[in-house]
Formats: sequence, C-alpha cells, structure tokens
Amino acid sequence: MKNHKLLEVTNLKKYYPVTGGLLYRHLGDIKAVDGVSFYIKEGETLGLVGESGCGKSTLGRTILRLEEPTQGTVIYRGTDIAKLDKKELRGLRKEIQIIFQDPQASLDPRMTIGQSIGEALLIHGLKDDRERGQKVIDMLQRVGLEAEQALRYPHEFSSGQRQRIGIARALTTSPRLIIADEPVSALDVSIQAQILNLMLDLRREFNLAYLFIAHDLSVIRQVSQRVAVMYLGKVVELAETGELFINALHPYTEALVSAIPRLRQRKSRILLPGNVPSPLNPPSGCRFHTRCHRVLPICHQAEPQLKGVGNGHLVACHLHGV
Repeated sequence: MKNHKLLEVTNLKKYYPVTGGLLYRHLGDIKAVDGVSFYIKEGETLGLVGESGCGKSTLGRTILRLEEPTQGTVIYRGTDIAKLDKKELRGLRKEIQIIFQDPQASLDPRMTIGQSIGEALLIHGLKDDRERGQKVIDMLQRVGLEAEQALRYPHEFSSGQRQRIGIARALTTSPRLIIADEPVSALDVSIQAQILNLMLDLRREFNLAYLFIAHDLSVIRQVSQRVAVMYLGKVVELAETGELFINALHPYTEALVSAIPRLRQRKSRILLPGNVPSPLNPPSGCRFHTRCHRVLPICHQAEPQLKGVGNGHLVACHLHGV
C-alpha cells in the first residue's frame, strides 16, 4: 500500500436550508454533515460508522458531488472536486465510483444487466460494442456471475446477486476509490460474508481504496484498516481498527463497541438513553452530552475538537483533554 493520500476531506459541510411561512423565510439549517475532515490512502479501507441519521450516507454523496457541498474541500489526487465543472466531474467519476445499499433501486428494470453495466463504459467513451460487451462479461465473471446472465433483467436476480451486479458496474471504469454505502446491510448474514469477502479480494487485486459506510461495527472491523466514528454530523473518533476496538476513547464509541456480542464478555453493555437529537437543532457544547454516561459540566458549553492523542488516534472529547 502506498503512503500518500488519495482523498483528503477538510471541514466538509452539507446543510439543508429549512424555510417556512408565506414568504418562505429561512428558519434554520439541517446540519447533516458539519465540519468533517479525514483522508484515505491508496489501497486503504476507511470504515465510517454511526447510527442511522448521523450523516454517513450524506457525507459519501457529498464527496461525489451527488449532493453539492455547503462548505469545505474534497481533494482527490491534488484536485478539488468542489471546483470542477460538469465535464471535468464526469471524467473524475471514472476513478471514484459508488456502491449503493439497495441495488434494486439503482438498476433500471427496463435494461438488461449487461446494458446497465455497460452504460458507464459508453458514457466514458467506449463506443465499440464488442469490446464493451467483453468487458461486461469479464466483470460479471469476476464477481461470481455467469456470462449469459448479462441478458437477464434485475428482477430475475436475488438481492445478493444484484449487489454483485452493483459491484461489477462500479468496477467497469477501473476506479481507484469506491464509496460503499451500506453495501451489505440489506442482505442475509450468510450473503453478507460472501459480499464482504468479494470486496476484500477485489481491493487486493485492483489496489482499490474504499470508504466503507456501515452502522454495524462488526462489519467495519472485518474490512477496514482505520475507522471513523460519526455522530450527528461530526467525526468524534478516528483510529486504526485494532486500536479503536481495544482502546475506544469516546463514550459513544465505547457504547458501540460494547454492543458487539463477541466483545461483550470483556465489557458490560453500555445502553444509550434516548435518540439522536435533531440535526436542525443540535445540542450546545458536545453534541453527545445529552446521552453520555460520562458527561462533565464543560460538555454542556464547549464543543470539543477532534485532536490527536498519539499513534494516529484522534478523539473529540473533554475527558481526554482535547
């Protein structure tokens, strides 16, 4: 694995304005992503974990500019994605692809699988039908499907097969980075393992980098070299995978780790009260203080910043002097 950064995200924000009244006055903003920073190296998998509604998927879509960023920079191989025009962005998307949670919704039911997979090649300039068809077949076979299945339609496949098709489609343009948005959460456990193993094999074979988004820490543990923990639009902890699971520092991360059955023998389960607050009106100070079992008085007033505590371990928590 090379050491230089493939993707670098700095202070990325995505706000959705809320308006109301006869004059549609601006009432506030839903702060889905609120100042997130991290990097991904070539060939690395960065796991992104957090509860539903914390902004994980919005972050992935904003990096790709499927959602326009409100503020911040997304640097891919020295180029700021936020400053590209439509033509330049289309060229860049050959190198950054996405795998969606629901492959059924992302496949056109009127197109055969071969047509869906080959569409990206056609958009990016591969006009020769024979060459395009052969590449589609190669990709299908690489993800464990048969060549003749290229002529079938999405409804003829199981959910696991459809996710393999989604992976094949993402691979056709030879990307360097894939954003995997909850790619196994809708699958049965046995199928999850097959898809995860396939993605690990493909990472090694093609030196792929992944931003792997999930709410299940046990899945993140299996596939990631480093893990970022997200809560209410912010990254609250980031560390190498082994370090995070052995030495979780943020109370939110501690609670997530304690919920993993295989690790529960070492630590008692930490139950978080209540629900994630609204991103329209997040709590003052530390956003987690309304649910934290180790809250301090300062947590109500001052927002902790994400800072290093050694060995590449970052945490945003007043308990650790940051």
